[in-house]
Amino acid sequence: MSRILPFCLLVVLTACGTTASSSAATTADVAADSAVDIATADASPDVAATGTDFNAQASDFTCIQKGTKIRNFYLTNPLGNLDAAVAVANNAAGGQYPVGTIIQLIPNEAMVKRFKGFSATSDDWEFFSLSTSASGTQILQRGTTAVVNQFGGNCFDCHSKADAKFDLICEETHGCAPLPFTADTIAAVQSADPRCP
Repeated sequence: MSRILPFCLLVVLTACGTTASSSAATTADVAADSAVDIATADASPDVAATGTDFNAQASDFTCIQKGTKIRNFYLTNPLGNLDAAVAVANNAAGGQYPVGTIIQLIPNEAMVKRFKGFSATSDDWEFFSLSTSASGTQILQRGTTAVVNQFGGNCFDCHSKADAKFDLICEETHGCAPLPFTADTIAAVQSADPRCP
């Protein structure tokens, strides 16, 4: 386990990139980003009309391995749209994920699909930086364009490079910068999730 920890830190450090421009977001930017998201969700006529939104809480982020594994990432959909989310993930032509989809490559970061109109800039995705432990999850930051992981990488900066047909999901052939580690390294970090039994 002591040899896995440095590897885990490397993966988390580079998962969303660590460019100079990505670390430029200030604490005020992140706070403003999150405040806008929450205010928009509460006031949306679309949500009022359809009742379809998923405002994730810390308790929604559990052991990453409890999700459905799709290639290198895990996904869940607490609103009951798992089959539709899996279909989009497995469609070579891409598609739009259903509201409530939670996607995670590593335990300390997540993206959640919110209601249509939540954020045109982020294709209605909300990004999360998480702290995980055996006792559960804490949300460190949440928002659309200014969420920075624990090591300075901006989630949106990385995901915005994905081909539009893939709904901001980065994979090896989706247009995002390649991650500097192997699928085995990612699997080791996923297996080290402290929330898993």
